[in-house]
Amino acid sequence: MLEIDLEAFRSSGVKAFLLDIDNTLLPRDTSLFPEELVSWTRGLSSAGFGVCFISNNWHRYIFEKAEEVGFPVVAKAMKPFPFAFLAGARALGVRTSECVVVGDQLFTDILGGNLVGATTVLVNPLSSSDLPHTLVLRRLERVIMGRRDPRS
Repeated sequence: MLEIDLEAFRSSGVKAFLLDIDNTLLPRDTSLFPEELVSWTRGLSSAGFGVCFISNNWHRYIFEKAEEVGFPVVAKAMKPFPFAFLAGARALGVRTSECVVVGDQLFTDILGGNLVGATTVLVNPLSSSDLPHTLVLRRLERVIMGRRDPRS
């Protein structure tokens, strides 16, 4: 994720980032944001981009983590349905076509972002630990992705 070219996105009209939390910014097996990801996320804001977290999670820690870094969160997102992506863009005062959705899952983050016309960036999950239903989806992702690495 740290390799994302912010200037390329800015020049293409991107104004905001809608970021997944679990296994994108926060490893599933810990409650601590990696410092380099906190810095990167805050750097988005410093660079003039709006930032909103979009999470299917609804537990208290999601709200606490969003507050910790100072960004709004749309929880209980029901990704890939478009509602949360639309709500996140609206909270930031932008159109979804001006957003980049960053996440670690094809069937939630990337599909949902594509459904609303956002640019999408698939990243590798931070941890191999995950919920049982997510592990099933990850197997399907491997079939679709083959040996391709999201970073390439």
